[in-house]
Amino acid sequence: MQFDTRERAQQLAELAGKTMFERDPASQRLGMSLDQIRPGYARMSMRVREDMLNGHGTCHGGYIFMLADSAFAFACNSHNFNTVGAGCSIDYLSPGREGDLLTAEAVEQALSGKTGVYDIVVTNQEGRKVALFRGKSHRVNGMVAEAGNTQ
Repeated sequence: MQFDTRERAQQLAELAGKTMFERDPASQRLGMSLDQIRPGYARMSMRVREDMLNGHGTCHGGYIFMLADSAFAFACNSHNFNTVGAGCSIDYLSPGREGDLLTAEAVEQALSGKTGVYDIVVTNQEGRKVALFRGKSHRVNGMVAEAGNTQ
């Protein structure tokens, strides 16, 4: 029985992720991909392009923030309840470079009632930490996707 519950939760996470990504032109246009999703977790990646560089020749922090924020959004909506960001912070640790493949891994740290806390680590293809992001979520009305038949 518990296996069925976990399997159903995974199916809902995948459905929510697919539905959200289809409705997310911002993430799509930046070349992000949703690499993995499960309840309370999402991993997204993005290649740093030349048009994402700032005046120092490194990835503009706004793009790094957007990648982390997108992973946060997918993780906190992975339970298939409409959930929005209530606040966040980011610490930049090292620069992203043109051609880098940045990966944001979002992990649910706490979920109680309508509020959640998520930590997101952004790394490059070598595993170097680029940024640390913490987001607080708030559940609002509705579901991300119609959850009738997820098979």
